[in-house]
Amino acid sequence: MNKNQESFIHTFFKLESSAGIVLLLSAVLAFVCANTPLQSYYALFLDIPVEIRIGDFEIAKPLLLWINDGLMALFFFFITLELKKEILDGELADKRNIILPALGAIGGMIIPALIYAFFNATDPIAMKGWAVPAVTSLPFSLAILSLLGNRVPTGIKVFLTSLAIFTDIGAIILIGLLYTASISVFSLVVVALCIFILAWLNKRNPEAKSPYILMGIVMWVAMLKSGVHATLAGVILALFIPMVSKVNPNCSPLKSIANDMHCVVAFFVLPIFAFTNAGINFSGIGLDYVLHDVPRGIALGLFVGKQIGIFGICWLAVQCKLTELPKGMSWKTLYGTSALGGIGFTMSLFVGSLAFEETGVDITFDERLGIILGSVASGLVGYMVLRSCLPAVQITETTACTAGGSTEEMEDIDTCRTGVVREMSIKERFGEI
Repeated sequence: MNKNQESFIHTFFKLESSAGIVLLLSAVLAFVCANTPLQSYYALFLDIPVEIRIGDFEIAKPLLLWINDGLMALFFFFITLELKKEILDGELADKRNIILPALGAIGGMIIPALIYAFFNATDPIAMKGWAVPAVTSLPFSLAILSLLGNRVPTGIKVFLTSLAIFTDIGAIILIGLLYTASISVFSLVVVALCIFILAWLNKRNPEAKSPYILMGIVMWVAMLKSGVHATLAGVILALFIPMVSKVNPNCSPLKSIANDMHCVVAFFVLPIFAFTNAGINFSGIGLDYVLHDVPRGIALGLFVGKQIGIFGICWLAVQCKLTELPKGMSWKTLYGTSALGGIGFTMSLFVGSLAFEETGVDITFDERLGIILGSVASGLVGYMVLRSCLPAVQITETTACTAGGSTEEMEDIDTCRTGVVREMSIKERFGEI
């Protein structure tokens, strides 16, 4: 890979590291609005009715649900495009690079869910939230990683990004299957018809993007009316976007759409979602709220479960020789990266809103407390572990030779202390982050 051919995942990292700051500011603003005299205006803003009507057909929802059902469909469309691109022509084109983050994602979903179930198995309402600690917030985890600057090897960035994407796509599939309302057969037939047309479009491979966009909108509306969560439409649509146009081999509809959506998702979709979902009102919240089994199960699932699940299954896979650690990653840095996988924030808030928004009972807990506690603890531990074992300056082949040591000698030094041998520095490869 030369300097003129930066991989998609490298560009994505640079964007997410800065977008994480915007995301954090959006969450802080939500806290301020929810705990000051602005609280009433904040609540009114979330409940603004938004209606689309065409003849007798109408969709009427409060603004909050439009954001959770609509904007998040764009987010899942984007990350599925990203994953597809990386598998076909990127860091994950080598199938050996897929195994470790995919297994880590599985372990990072199962163990947190089991920990949550341990605390809440006897409460059927609480068990609706079992998937809340099973997800990872990619923007926030990359933002924390970016605080370490040029000491972070490329392999760690690729692993964390792939891990989060696999986890989030797995979560949205579970959401689509499990968090369903009453099923509309007619709407599901329309969804199936849309999928058939998308498959036909993919085979014909037109250069224009508009047919895909039109089918995506129709499928999203049908999915919304079907009872299956509408965000699943974004995942399905992305699977049918062609990588290369048959009309113009130099044109990639997938890359073009993904590039167009970068800033929209990073600086609009996710910050808006964080602002509308992270506003916890702390008035009246006592110790009983914090120690309730739901927030406790979520916090421990994110903080303890993610570390055990991700690190444990990756360690087992390497010991069984199913795969190997990415270049530049040691067991210590894998542990620190596993801890960063426990930053649930945006994704956990999203799953929590689906799990508990229509329980029909007077809920005596707030799952967002557990999300915040678990995410903050995971971020702090992950940052401290990585900071303690990554070098202050990324060591490269050039600096190794300048210091008088051969490249072969440098390879024998613990990668936790030396970083990536034979790699260009992050600054050289990516520029300033």
